[in-house]
Amino acid sequence: MENLMNLSQIIVSISVVYVWTFRFHNVLKEFNQFGLSDFTRNIVGTTKISLSTLLIVGVWYPSLVLIPSILMGLLMIGAQYFHFKISNPFIKHLPSLILLALSIFIAYLSIK
Repeated sequence: MENLMNLSQIIVSISVVYVWTFRFHNVLKEFNQFGLSDFTRNIVGTTKISLSTLLIVGVWYPSLVLIPSILMGLLMIGAQYFHFKISNPFIKHLPSLILLALSIFIAYLSIK
């Protein structure tokens, strides 16, 4: 089960960093659609990349995983809220929904 948890941590981390670096043009577009400021976008991005870093470090130091996984899950709930708010199709909800499920999974296993 530990390997599955580590894999989940890596998937969440790489996905978030990929989106916030290589697909940043999509982030810009989405935050404009959501009606959020550049400052908010920058705070969210910095927070997500920091949490991703902690999740990766958590592969070697498992005690670091619980809080970042919960916070990442909360950010994904926020993403779901904004996708619903602007009535995006389900396909737009799917990435953050999957990352939410993985964050919950990671948090659950880190408690056990």
